[in-house]
Amino acid sequence: MTTFFSEIRTQLKGTKKTIVLPEGNDVRILHAASLLQNEGIVTPVLLGNVSEVEKTAEEATIDVSGISIIDPAEVSYFEELVEVFVERRKGKATLEQARELLQNVNYFGTMLVYTGRVDGLVSGAVHSTADTVRPALQIIRTKPGVSKTSGAFIMMKGNEKLVFADCAITVAPTSKELAEIAIESSKTAQAFGMHPRVAMLSFSTKGSAVTEETIKVAEAVKAAQLLAPELLIDGEFQFDAAYVPEIAVKKAPDSTIQGDANVFVFPSLEAGNIGYKLTERLGGYEAIGPILQGLNAPVNDLSRGCSADDVYKLSLITAAQSL
Repeated sequence: MTTFFSEIRTQLKGTKKTIVLPEGNDVRILHAASLLQNEGIVTPVLLGNVSEVEKTAEEATIDVSGISIIDPAEVSYFEELVEVFVERRKGKATLEQARELLQNVNYFGTMLVYTGRVDGLVSGAVHSTADTVRPALQIIRTKPGVSKTSGAFIMMKGNEKLVFADCAITVAPTSKELAEIAIESSKTAQAFGMHPRVAMLSFSTKGSAVTEETIKVAEAVKAAQLLAPELLIDGEFQFDAAYVPEIAVKKAPDSTIQGDANVFVFPSLEAGNIGYKLTERLGGYEAIGPILQGLNAPVNDLSRGCSADDVYKLSLITAAQSL
């Protein structure tokens, strides 16, 4: 266990945070839930048909005794959740439509978060990102002042921690959206013990190139600085000018960031997704996430190629977000 996760576990001790795992029939989910249950720091809740979940666990020799397993079709408060959902959707769903939607484990799990029955949700081992994010946006919604959610990765290598965003959600963010992503990424960094120094990235450093793309990032920097003057946010930067002190001195001598950025905001999803995977695969960094930012309560998305260890770690992170 890295120092990072040891610190999170220390933070969570005694808090009794509960995380719902909607994909209760997946062996990776069951392994992670069993580990969480045995560890006693975060309480897992599984969704699915109880007998099917128990059979899958038995066949995989996974101990799920003591873990709460909820079948949406059988729960006593289902109709209560249906009514709350209809009210939340404000005329966009009838009672019958709500009943059908809440048979979906991601919608049902998100309602458990919204009504305070659990503290957060982790899904995506079987479902797509859209399947996880859509209910969160419809039910939990984004915080005031945040127009869209975004996806950040914590990149770790040795004792180094970096935050990369948006690498998962918004394809072509506007200047306003980039500013929001920068601010929310700062909050993510702070939540995990970092002192954020935010670099907004481009293929230009401080006007070395002037195009529609670079102007968008420069305007985002100004917007973020106005919205959150207490945060250290600067740009636009090429990555080397934000990360390497010797290059920062040459390319951005007047910047408050001198090659010491630890939060990096990419100008597009294309750049962010490629960037984090290059850093992971060629640079040897561990990529933790995506951590969904900007929501009123924590919901996080797994990769469908995830391991049981990934599920366990993201469950800890999700619980920590709810502190």
